Amino acid sequence: MIQGLDYLRELNTVSVLLRLTLAMFCGGMIGLERARKHRPAGFRTYMLVCMGAALTMLLSQYENFMLHHPWAELAADVGIRTDVSRFGAQVINGIGFLGAGTILVTGQQKVKGLTTAAGLWASACMGLAVGAGFYECVALAFVLIFVVVHLLPAVELYVIVNARNMNIYVEFQNLDNVAEIINRIKTYDVTIYEVEVDHGKLSLSQHPNAIFSLRMNRKGCRAKILASISELKTVHLVQDI
Repeated sequence: MIQGLDYLRELNTVSVLLRLTLAMFCGGMIGLERARKHRPAGFRTYMLVCMGAALTMLLSQYENFMLHHPWAELAADVGIRTDVSRFGAQVINGIGFLGAGTILVTGQQKVKGLTTAAGLWASACMGLAVGAGFYECVALAFVLIFVVVHLLPAVELYVIVNARNMNIYVEFQNLDNVAEIINRIKTYDVTIYEVEVDHGKLSLSQHPNAIFSLRMNRKGCRAKILASISELKTVHLVQDI
């Protein structure tokens, strides 16, 4: 622990202002990347979540200080006891409703919003650390979360592009087209693990569709497979999911 920050760990006006400002800044910087990608939770959402978590932790510290100093005699008379950690625990549990609102399943049966929900949860936890005055932890957490949100997507994309397994969502005219699509896929030395067919009634799509789970026996044919399927006149839509 850095002893020079002891004054800022105390509950005073300067430390309160610093903590709320720091929480607002850290949350906003992390939310910028999600806002750039037009995700449900962006710049202001992350900022408010982080600052709200910091405010909650400050409130718990304020209550603990008041009960042990100015309100100590009254608290002893009425038997008031409090656990300052319960406020933070409620923040961790309560952030779930925001995270759930960002997660959705698309018409292609693809789950989206998990990264945004996880980012909100991590931002709330960082806000709690800010509110508690744990500045060393805040600095490390901010750097690591920033790296995950801003830098690692490129690594993730590289892994996905070079992966041997892939799922393809295809919309077509009628169910008779499934055999044609399978034959086109097999020309690329691909193993088909599973084919999940939908008549168009169980999803948002108006056309029959299917999800093909594949294992590519050689690299570099992902784009070729998608392009080849899209060339079929009976295919309305093809996506790598």
